Amino acid sequence: MRSPELISGATRLAGVIGDPVRHSLSPAIHNAAYAAHGLDWAYVALPVRPGGVEAALRGAVALGLEGLSVTMPHKATAAACCDELTPAAVSLGVVNATKRVGTSLVGHNTDGTGFLHALSAAGWDAAGRNAIVLGAGGTARALTAALAGAGAARVTVAARRADAAREVAQLAGAVGVGVALDRVDDAGWGGADLVANTTPVGMIGGPAPQHALAQVELLSPRCWVIDAVYHPTETPLLVAAKGRGLSTLGGVELLVGVSAEVFTWWTDLDAPLDAMSAAALDQLGRER
Repeated sequence: MRSPELISGATRLAGVIGDPVRHSLSPAIHNAAYAAHGLDWAYVALPVRPGGVEAALRGAVALGLEGLSVTMPHKATAAACCDELTPAAVSLGVVNATKRVGTSLVGHNTDGTGFLHALSAAGWDAAGRNAIVLGAGGTARALTAALAGAGAARVTVAARRADAAREVAQLAGAVGVGVALDRVDDAGWGGADLVANTTPVGMIGGPAPQHALAQVELLSPRCWVIDAVYHPTETPLLVAAKGRGLSTLGGVELLVGVSAEVFTWWTDLDAPLDAMSAAALDQLGRER
């Protein structure tokens, strides 16, 4: 981690906005990446309340920040505030990162492709597979589109509200199906090659910290289970999946995959994944 005395007038700044955001692992992850490459960059967490997103983004451009990661609940608002959107951000209507290009603000989304990057590194390929995406928020939108783009045979979006699930499933085109969560039947769970939780269920301090949305007991031995929640690192969903002997990826691995693509978009350098993962786990260990 960079020492405060090493920050100078030449240091290039980046950060993350959200509400809340003080708990974010992103500063540890990105600062480790900068250190591994010897970059004179620094990354900080910047709490921004709803209603202040446009002012925050314009202020960041005026101050010369290189870019900002964007987390809940600001992803859709941030997209509307950008001067330009990448094709990924246009199709999704949400951004998880912005970049300053002169005096303009460009919005991008690496949530879905970052998740697939982490899965690919672990040995899972979406082509020809059946996936269930739990949730209908910005991350669900990104992952649904990414899975379809990677050749998934079927992407079922399951959310509390069927209409919200169907709207997200449209991003997968002909292979997308949207249903209410309680309408996923035994055959649906049993036929899944991937189950991905993109909701805050299972998160410490979240709406249901002791719960898992998936019917893990119905999943086949081939199914992979991933959970975007990283606090705790072992969510109820992941504990149940590991108890069945299923392959899993947790929120830390997924966040590193997403952050790696943002890092490369900003710097044009390959992301040092091992250093980024180690920094995230170290940060979590010190918070316990």
